[in-house]
Amino acid sequence: MTTVPDTAARRPAGRAVAAAAALALVAPLAACGSGGDGGTPTINLYYPPEQNLQKVVDDCNAQAQGRYRITYRVLPREADEQRVQMVRRLAAQDSGMDVLGLDVTWTQEFASADWIREWTGQDKAEVEQGTLAGPLDTARYEDKLYAAPKNTNVQLLWYRSDLVSEPPKTWDQMISAAQQLKEQNKPYRVLTMGAQYEGLVVLYNTLAESAGGKILSDDGKKAVMDAGTVRALEQLKTFATSGVTSPSFSNAVEDPVRLEFQSGGGAFQVNWPFVYPAMQEANPELAKDVKWARVPGIDANTPSKVTIGGVNLAVSKYSKHSTEAFEVARCLRDAEHQKFSAINDGVPPTIESVYDEPEMAKAYPMKETILEELKEPAVRPLTPAYQSISTVMSAILSPPSGIDPEKTADELRKAIADALESKGVLP
Repeated sequence: MTTVPDTAARRPAGRAVAAAAALALVAPLAACGSGGDGGTPTINLYYPPEQNLQKVVDDCNAQAQGRYRITYRVLPREADEQRVQMVRRLAAQDSGMDVLGLDVTWTQEFASADWIREWTGQDKAEVEQGTLAGPLDTARYEDKLYAAPKNTNVQLLWYRSDLVSEPPKTWDQMISAAQQLKEQNKPYRVLTMGAQYEGLVVLYNTLAESAGGKILSDDGKKAVMDAGTVRALEQLKTFATSGVTSPSFSNAVEDPVRLEFQSGGGAFQVNWPFVYPAMQEANPELAKDVKWARVPGIDANTPSKVTIGGVNLAVSKYSKHSTEAFEVARCLRDAEHQKFSAINDGVPPTIESVYDEPEMAKAYPMKETILEELKEPAVRPLTPAYQSISTVMSAILSPPSGIDPEKTADELRKAIADALESKGVLP
């Protein structure tokens, strides 16, 4: 365990967009041209905000030696708005879109809609070589590769070592430790995301996978909600009613959770790595006592499985320069650039060998814990209908204190089955 270092990180993408929003925004857009001055092709990269990504783009442009020019089109900060913008343009067959930065939960939907191209041949082989299995799973649809994992993300348990000598292995242990701290009039709260949005689905998916549960069948075509998922509902209900959560738990999202913890309002926090460079800057004294560990599991003898996030690079079906677009995507996510982005923007790599690079030890001291979780990850249900499923799941799970495990499981099973029939939120 190590104290918090000073390194940049960015919040994870992955908030679900409401079906109505996507369906309402299907008016055709004028296609943007992708030609360049003097006949040099412009390769348009549509990607979420990432502070130092332009430096990676500049390096890839230098490597291209004038054969094409990459232009970074910065998407909105919120994931919902990112997805809506891309959905609208792709529905209009916009030929000005070439390389797309997709949240890991969107790849299957975009592939099933025939909006992105399959990765084949040497392009596919290069992406699969050395890439962690969990992120790679998010880039496939019907056993074909449709995207290249650029970066991943995973939550950790952050805890106050001045209050707790060892990190808890299970949620029940963490609840018990928090209750003891509460009795001693010490900071005790367990802080994490419980609002009606994707963050709640991520929390539940982690609990369900950690309990050995299945939300969907292996082929992604049937709602299962087995005994493991019921046990996860029991655990979520227990946590929500244990008296150790924040009063705002049922409305909590990532950044307010971070702020409450770094202000001294909790003993534990389950959140993404972006939280700790901010803590180092905002409260360096507290940061000295903050350590990290694997997110607790359900059983003491069974390690947790933690839900992964991240961004995949896809090539638009409507690109007029697909050969160059595949080359650009490969360059943006190669090992050297993944290392640069990890160190400078705090986004965990998807290529395993990058974690062994000497520079990672200082800039990313929590890398071993992240890699440990990434090697046994929980992946959110892989289906083109994920956006619909996430929307109904967050509604049924909210507020967590109102969960009735068996009844809620039945409601989820029926709602997920209905969402699967909708084939996703597609215009």
